[in-house]
Amino acid sequence: MQYMLLIYGDENSWNEQERKECMLESMAICDELSAQGKYVASAPLHSVATATCLRVRGGKRLVTDGPFAETTEQLGGYYIIDVDHLDEAIAIAGRLPPAKKGTVEIRPVFDVTPLRESFVSRRSHVDSVRCRSTT
Repeated sequence: MQYMLLIYGDENSWNEQERKECMLESMAICDELSAQGKYVASAPLHSVATATCLRVRGGKRLVTDGPFAETTEQLGGYYIIDVDHLDEAIAIAGRLPPAKKGTVEIRPVFDVTPLRESFVSRRSHVDSVRCRSTT
């Protein structure tokens, strides 16, 4: 099962040396997980000051600069891992350097494969009907 590990913390709680060490340690963990076939993706995010939020209300787009909400912890990055169960995801999350200064939220990734297969099948059927009606 895939899990997304969302990294939350105060952006200002890391000095440059700590941030560099955090990233190097995180990359080593990602390499280890990759060798075990458990790594899918990860990336740090730029500061919340670079965020843009979009909301659609009444069919109109509202675009604002900055984060969605004022909080003491901001979303700073993510990992996607593929492990056998939640306990394994918790163990990996506990090894991540950001867990020492912030929060790691662990969420299962919804598997849309059955929906995608249904969509592709339905789309193929519609396309074949269109082809027959135009010939």
